[in-house]
Amino acid sequence: MGRTERLFAIIDALRRHRRPVTAAELAAEQGVSVRTLYRDVQTLIGLGAPIEGEAGVGYVLRPGFFLPPLMFTAEELEALVLGARWVGAQVDESLACAAKNALAKIATVSPRELRENMDDTGLWPVVLNGADAVPVPALGLVRQAMRKERALALRYEDESNRITEREIWPVQIAYHEGKQIVAAWCCLRASFRHFRTDRIVSLALTERPYGKPRRMLALEWFQAWERERG
Repeated sequence: MGRTERLFAIIDALRRHRRPVTAAELAAEQGVSVRTLYRDVQTLIGLGAPIEGEAGVGYVLRPGFFLPPLMFTAEELEALVLGARWVGAQVDESLACAAKNALAKIATVSPRELRENMDDTGLWPVVLNGADAVPVPALGLVRQAMRKERALALRYEDESNRITEREIWPVQIAYHEGKQIVAAWCCLRASFRHFRTDRIVSLALTERPYGKPRRMLALEWFQAWERERG
C-alpha cells in the first residue's frame, strides 16, 4: 500500500471508531510501525483533517468531516463502476441519469490514473432487455414518496384485470430483470402488499404523511416477509 492510499485508509479507520483509537491499533491495522503512524497522523492534520488526540492517548476524527472520494482500492473502484453501469441501464430514468452523473463527479475530482481506470475496469453488467426497456416514471414517484414519507394514491390492475383505488405507503423497491416490485403498506387492505409497476394504472403523490416512520415500516415488512418464507 502506497503512502497516499494509507492516509486515506487511516481516515476511513478513524471514521469507523466513535471513541479514541490508539496509534498502536491503527499502526497494526495499516501494517506500519507506530512511528510511521505518528508521522502519517501529523501529515493528515497538516492537510486539514480534524483529528483530535495525542500520542499515548488515542486519536478520534471530529464528527462531520467529509473527505472527497479521491482514492479507492481497485476493488472499490470496480464495485462503483459496475454498480453505476447496472443502474444506468435500468428503466428508472432519473436514477439511471443520477448514476452516470455520480460517476462523472467522482472522475472530475479524481487523479488522472483513477479516471483512466474508471474507463477500463473490464466489468459490464448484462441487461437482457436493455435495448427494448421502456422508462417507468412511476419509479421516480415511489422513490420521492419514500424520501418524503408521503402516501401515494394508486390505481392498480390485478391479475384478474380488476382495477382498485387505494392509498399506499411504499417502503421498498425491488429492481428485477425486466420488472420492478414495490413493497408497501396498503391502507385499503391494512397489510403489506407487493405491486408490480407494469400493473400500475395511475399514481399520484399526496401530502398525507405515513402513519409511522418508513424505517419502522421497512422493519415490519421484512419481519412479515420472513414469516411468509418460513
